[in-house]
Amino acid sequence: MVFIKAQKSRAYFKRFQVKFKRRREGKTDYRARIRLINQDKNKYNTPKYRFVVRFSNKDIVAQIISASITGDMVLATAYAHELPQFGLQVGLTNYAAAYCTGLLLARRALKKLEMDDDYEGNTEATGEDYSVEPSDTRRPFRCLLDVGLLRTTTGNRIFGALKGALDGGLDIPHSDKRFAGFSKDSKQLDAEIHRKYIYGGHVSSYMKTLMEDEPEKFQSHFSKYIKNGLEADDLEELYKKVHAAIRADPTMKKSEKQQPKKHKRYNLKKLTYEERKAKLIERLNALNAAAGVDEDDEEDDE
Repeated sequence: MVFIKAQKSRAYFKRFQVKFKRRREGKTDYRARIRLINQDKNKYNTPKYRFVVRFSNKDIVAQIISASITGDMVLATAYAHELPQFGLQVGLTNYAAAYCTGLLLARRALKKLEMDDDYEGNTEATGEDYSVEPSDTRRPFRCLLDVGLLRTTTGNRIFGALKGALDGGLDIPHSDKRFAGFSKDSKQLDAEIHRKYIYGGHVSSYMKTLMEDEPEKFQSHFSKYIKNGLEADDLEELYKKVHAAIRADPTMKKSEKQQPKKHKRYNLKKLTYEERKAKLIERLNALNAAAGVDEDDEEDDE
């Protein structure tokens, strides 16, 4: 009997196509991504950069990324957990902290590209819309805002990070319609309200309200502020100092945490051929020695 191997299996005829892993996990909107990373062929492989901001419960991650065939390449990164190095110890995930993170990333990227002197950006945050002007030497560094799966509502924290990057000197196409303080009725941006959010004025107002109405809730909600000796009227001055510190030196500082002297192993170390051979000889010698001792004992008994 002759058996013929099936060249086309049952799986070959199935019509179902498995989606990309990050689509199945609900992490990436590939329809939006392809429009952000598509580059014209006449650009001759010039990187197309994205300004990517992501939020977690305790941190803000801002990155400038370009896509390549081998994978995404990160040009610069800034985290909200770095802000304590610049003087901001509390409130690391609010609108004002997002602004600081965006500003830090912008200054860090421009310093890396040696463009920080040509493009200082908006040195004083007034809350008004700002777009960088090209200098005589080099064109401004351009990137596109990547919001991911975030819902782009007016006043969202991601636009605080965008505003920080714009004031930091990056060229990002944008509209002022989503900044905090934009009025849907008048269709204009109220710069005073936006400035209030940049300097933590909304947090300050909430602190004052809780102090008067619910002192116990204030003690629990703002325990870290109280521990650091921060009052409602101190926030604006604090954020001004943080902005100045970021502009003075935006470089990433190494962590002061010491590396463990000895790493703990949970698996056995892989031995070389010579080590295995020596171990085997040692084991055989031990067995022979034990056997020799037994024979001597038997002779003595006789």
